[in-house]
Amino acid sequence: MPREIVTVQLGQCGNQTGAVFWQRLCAEHGISKEGILEDWATEGGDRKDVFFYQADDEHYIPRSILVDLEPRVIDNIRKSPYGNLYNPENIFVSKDGGGAGNNWAQGYAAGEKIYEDVMEMIDREAEGSDSLEGFMALHSIAGGTGSGLGSFILERLNDRFPKKLIQTYSVFPNAQEGDVVVQPYNSLLTLKRLVNNADSVVVLDNGALARICADRLHVSTPTFDQTNQLVSTVMAASTQTLRYPGYMNNDLVGIIASLIPTPRCHFLMTSYTPFTSDQLDQAKAIRRTTVLDVMRRLLQPKNRMVSTTPSKTACYISILNIIQGDVDPTDVHQSLLRIRERQLANFIPWGPASIQVALTRRSPYIQTNHRVSGLMLANHTSIASLFKRMLDQFDKLKRRNAFLEQYKKERMFSDGLEEFDDARATCDELLKEYKACENADYINYGTSEPPSSAIEASLFVMLSLILLHSSQSVM
Repeated sequence: MPREIVTVQLGQCGNQTGAVFWQRLCAEHGISKEGILEDWATEGGDRKDVFFYQADDEHYIPRSILVDLEPRVIDNIRKSPYGNLYNPENIFVSKDGGGAGNNWAQGYAAGEKIYEDVMEMIDREAEGSDSLEGFMALHSIAGGTGSGLGSFILERLNDRFPKKLIQTYSVFPNAQEGDVVVQPYNSLLTLKRLVNNADSVVVLDNGALARICADRLHVSTPTFDQTNQLVSTVMAASTQTLRYPGYMNNDLVGIIASLIPTPRCHFLMTSYTPFTSDQLDQAKAIRRTTVLDVMRRLLQPKNRMVSTTPSKTACYISILNIIQGDVDPTDVHQSLLRIRERQLANFIPWGPASIQVALTRRSPYIQTNHRVSGLMLANHTSIASLFKRMLDQFDKLKRRNAFLEQYKKERMFSDGLEEFDDARATCDELLKEYKACENADYINYGTSEPPSSAIEASLFVMLSLILLHSSQSVM
């Protein structure tokens, strides 16, 4: 039985990324632009039902909700060759059509107004699933709709479906070249909801995407289409084991459980290789793709989709490599031994120091010119440097009380700015927890009294009672 996933696309970034993602899924499953299964798509063995359902006329329709507060991006999707693929009842554009003005508070307030309409769509998709596993949200955290409305929807999803998984693909802003002057405010307010309301957050950093485009595509100023192709490739690869299932990691909970040891440390970074010409125009060709080659490249910081600051103490909490293609399990075993011998990956001192590997089939409908490709989903403590950068940028603005008037106009901030302080405290606590993961005594983190001293105290009490009892017996 398939474990269905409902996708929620929010704002300009979420809908543009989602549109490319669905194009890729259609290609991988042999589905035409109209949603009809191609005559030559007879291989079988894939789970289309995880992300698609069939209409009465046998069309495949994405389990997707498209939400935006301004019509431009969704209008472009409707006019595109894939415009007829989506269920028109699952598309919501605000009647005002003015957007959220790159203001988190405005996006959040808009969520309160459109809540009933959007949740009706989500409820309908959830009830139409045989065995719903969870939700996948696509959004940016820097603007207004993806951050503000996205935060509101995340909170409501968590309240409405407390036992369902919520995974987000969240695009973080470029630290050097921010398009939005108030992005430090928007990002931190959204991060609080990602910490408290999501089960897993795949972090995609605009700065790193631009760097990979420059390195792999030789494009110094990449377009949205080019960066969205990178993101959709990663999203498709990360869901490959769900759509082409094997013996392990064939549902979302299996993937998340292996990567996230504690509830708050659920921010994942990704690497993918090779980005070659069959996925992206102008990409560098990689001449050789052995399992060892792919797994070594995945560990290289330059292939990560997140720009982090390296440190000597940073280490991996967990790694899952999803390897696609013609792979012999003995090659995987030898590659893991080689990586361990050369100490190419440093792991936390309090957990298992091993790379998990999931082997999966590649789509038979997409021709590739390389034998093996791989995606790494990793939980790494260096992501704390990303949160540190966000906090520093937030503090610079907040210290001067800059650009706060637009926020004060909304009801949430009309009585005070405590929400900013709360969001900052949440981010600071997350940063400290990731740093604490690097220490051997992380198991004791957050307890008021370390277990060792608690045991010593109880032993002291027991010994005192024994001595007291023996002295009473002597008397």
